[in-house]
Amino acid sequence: MFLPLFLDEGAELLDALIRVGPIILSSSRSPALPLPPHAFILVDPSRPFVLEEAISWLDNGVEKLIVPLAWAKELIDLISSERLLLLLDVGNVSAVSDTVRNGVSGVLLKTPAIDLDLIASISKFFTGSVIHVLANSSAPPSQSLMRGLLGIGATPVLPASQLTLGGTSASQINIADAFLAPIVSDRPDGLFPTIVSTETGHSLGLVYSSSASVKESILTGKGVYQSRKHGLWRKGETSGATQDVVSIRLDCDSDSLEFRVKQHGAGFCHLNRQSCYGETRGLPALESTLRSRFESAPEGSYTKRLFSDPELLRSKIMEEADELCRAEDSTAIAFEAADLIYFALTKCIAAGVGISEIEASLDKKARRVTRRTGNAKPEWSKKPAASPPEPSVIDAEGDDAIRMRTFDLAHISSDERDALLRRPVMNSGEMITRVKPIVDDVRTRGDAALLELTAKFDKAELTSTVVFPPFAADTMVVDPEVGEAIKIAYRNIRKFHEAQADRTTLRVETMPGVVCSRFARPIARVGLYVPGGTAILPSTALMLGIPAQVAGCQQIVLATPPRPDGSISPEVMYVANLVGASAVLKAGGAQAVAALAYGTETVPKVDKIIGPGNQWVTAAKMLVQNDTDALVSIDMPAGPSEVLVIADYTANPAFVAADLLSQAEHGVDSQVVLVGVNLDAEKLAEIENEVDIQAHALSRVDIVRKSVSGSLIVKCKFVEEAIAFSNDYAPEHLILHLENASEKVQFINNAGSVFVGPYTPESCGDYASGTNHTLPTNGYARQYSGVNTLSFQKHITSQEITAAGLKTLGPVVATLADCEGLQAHANAVRIRLRS
Repeated sequence: MFLPLFLDEGAELLDALIRVGPIILSSSRSPALPLPPHAFILVDPSRPFVLEEAISWLDNGVEKLIVPLAWAKELIDLISSERLLLLLDVGNVSAVSDTVRNGVSGVLLKTPAIDLDLIASISKFFTGSVIHVLANSSAPPSQSLMRGLLGIGATPVLPASQLTLGGTSASQINIADAFLAPIVSDRPDGLFPTIVSTETGHSLGLVYSSSASVKESILTGKGVYQSRKHGLWRKGETSGATQDVVSIRLDCDSDSLEFRVKQHGAGFCHLNRQSCYGETRGLPALESTLRSRFESAPEGSYTKRLFSDPELLRSKIMEEADELCRAEDSTAIAFEAADLIYFALTKCIAAGVGISEIEASLDKKARRVTRRTGNAKPEWSKKPAASPPEPSVIDAEGDDAIRMRTFDLAHISSDERDALLRRPVMNSGEMITRVKPIVDDVRTRGDAALLELTAKFDKAELTSTVVFPPFAADTMVVDPEVGEAIKIAYRNIRKFHEAQADRTTLRVETMPGVVCSRFARPIARVGLYVPGGTAILPSTALMLGIPAQVAGCQQIVLATPPRPDGSISPEVMYVANLVGASAVLKAGGAQAVAALAYGTETVPKVDKIIGPGNQWVTAAKMLVQNDTDALVSIDMPAGPSEVLVIADYTANPAFVAADLLSQAEHGVDSQVVLVGVNLDAEKLAEIENEVDIQAHALSRVDIVRKSVSGSLIVKCKFVEEAIAFSNDYAPEHLILHLENASEKVQFINNAGSVFVGPYTPESCGDYASGTNHTLPTNGYARQYSGVNTLSFQKHITSQEITAAGLKTLGPVVATLADCEGLQAHANAVRIRLRS
């Protein structure tokens, strides 16, 4: 084999290298960045030793650190020898002490040229260690020299600049040629027996490979083998049961291969089974069944109930975990463990997590060099856990109090600060794959699909999908107090959004006789998505409907999930009537987005879809906006609700806690951040105590407990630091509990909406102050505005040129057109000038 030294030569090359084994990366790479599997880090000898940096790389999943002698001397007593390789110039071998030699598992030897005898003698000095050899040469070693190195137990290291996806030359070697250098075959036909297995190592079948097939697999990432009768066999080329290659490995004798693959379609076997060795069993079979049930579980089946009812699934996981703990004999333990695994894997599949991801997480955890104490939470332990040493991150799992995690900007690295700015990332590609069948179904079958999907996901049996005005009076009956509150909110929101409307025509004479103009026009047809679920959201209907109404949109289609009886909440219907909705679509999720994007027999097609939603809604919006057949745009990417509060000594702890909790109650994935400016321990404790007291008084305390446990307190010394952190975070909601708070607004560059001073709770913006509550999340406040009247308008430009104006401007245009080789453009000017 060989080890590539990768210095960011390109993603395509990296993808191919990942398939064939470990990769050496430069220490200039941030420890916080995602890593390819089996990554090594080569530490620059000029880099000063920083223990925390070494630990951060290893904790983030780096398999081995390749360190200079100075680093090795510092790390040997702290890090397992299995995780350390020594970076050494061939001339400095004598400087290595026995302590260093015994404290590493191998050496990366830098040498001017590859001398097999010299390397063999050095390997005897490092008995039991792996020798990797990096030659200071502009050309890669030949395949025969690579085989010579491997023959004496050394591994060639090849800079990625010497590797190519193209043909092997004097200066570069094809990746596949480098990989195949040590492979030998004992068969007359020269083929290599090849075991094909799943990502988790379960055998699918036995095939044969050739140099040509291995090369194509490495370069394309697809399963390609050698048929003994028909030549190259590109798996799935005719059956559709294709394979994505995860890794290709040699066996210990270098005469056979293992391909680990993601198998698509019916399976690997020609009998439409996953494996040639019969039906799968155990965990792979359970995973396959659960994935199938997740896509199309029969109505009324138990698995369907588990996927549809998170609380039932949560209860079963806890029940089975308890029963496993109580089991005593081996038969009972196996029985209860199987039950627990079934329910746990059901939760994983529902979240898009498979066994391979679980194994990858286990492998990453195994590579960590720092460990938490591992004590159980008090609710799971009969005796109090021992107090762990005070960490740089205060972890508040140790009691029943609802607490946040605390960080101090003065005591964390820049990489750790960057990590605080990151949000949990939704796998948009995977979600789009999951919503695509739903979107395609509505696109092709229209109302019939919409009715079926509404019954399936919203549990509502409907006879029609759309309600058109005039809306029946009995569908809009609301409590008089609620109705009056809606009217006041309507007036405030409308007043603010009317002021935003662009009613003027911009006219600029750019030069004599050349007048350019810009004017606004409403988007003709808009779809407004109002989420349903656990909350009734007439406020969102107001926030979307009023600017559409003010902008003058001709059609306003409001989509919202129906209640189980097929009706829409009267509060939402009340607002729909108030904002002049032209239709109300009784559907939610991806199916509603599809209906709005493509239209159905009864649902009007729209030109733009605006409004928040869960990850299914967001993925569907992203999918349809990229479909040229839909010709629909969307407002912005969406993520979980979030708030960042900046507080100094003037802040009222009860007010701060209430503001944090107002966002934390939205969902378990809500993002809540408190940035404390020079707050002492007593003030912080007051705020945390208020969070705990107020949270326990909420009906949604279970949601709050989970969201707050993942939330942050960030301490800093100065308000300028706090604002800089906030601008980098770019929160959806920013609340300023600061002395002279209004003076600080001028320094805010990135935020969805700002709430200034102690008497401006975020709730007012959510409901009735006048600003819009549909705002950018996930840091998108750097690029996007919140929904406003201009979200429902588009701008058109025009120009009018006189004959005199063209006489001056025309030659300029013709010259530029000639420069670009566009003769017809130039002719359109010259034909007028000649006349």
